[in-house]
Amino acid sequence: MEQTTFAALFAFALVSSITPGPNNMMLMASGANFGLRRTVPHALGVGIGFTLMIILVGVGLMGLFDLFPLLNMLLKVVSVVYLLWLAWKIANAGAPSDGDRPRSKPMSFFQAMLFQWVNPKAWSMALTAIALYAPNRNLAAVLLVAVIFGIINLPSTSLWAVMGVSLRGWLSSPARLRAFNWTMAALLVGSLALLI
Repeated sequence: MEQTTFAALFAFALVSSITPGPNNMMLMASGANFGLRRTVPHALGVGIGFTLMIILVGVGLMGLFDLFPLLNMLLKVVSVVYLLWLAWKIANAGAPSDGDRPRSKPMSFFQAMLFQWVNPKAWSMALTAIALYAPNRNLAAVLLVAVIFGIINLPSTSLWAVMGVSLRGWLSSPARLRAFNWTMAALLVGSLALLI
């Protein structure tokens, strides 16, 4: 890969990873509601899950969309329904703890990994990255794209969790926490509308 193409891939990975989208909105909400330590599995699931997604899209799944365009519509429907459900859960999340008992819990590592498969922004990023930077879909090019995204995605998305954590003191008021959660849910739905 030429140096200019490599730089373009790096820039694309950074911009697409750090800008608002479903993963980043959910990580910010998780950081605010549960703190950084409890959000780490969620962040790792996003980073590793998305990297794996790029590899699988590059080595074969992209071809399925070429052969069966109806799969793309089915994916969109499933994504919309699931993201609306997640937005509802975020909007109605209670305070992180009620005495010694947690009222809700953050997304797990495996849930975050699996979420990539119904995240329209993740699909858009993976398909675009492969189409632009590994168009012949050879394994070396696909792995390079995946590695670049793997290196950039985790720190970029984790910044959103850190931003959420920085808001925890301000969100100690139940009214502000409720407003924040409803705002994050609305932004999650809004990010979905922009991607579909």
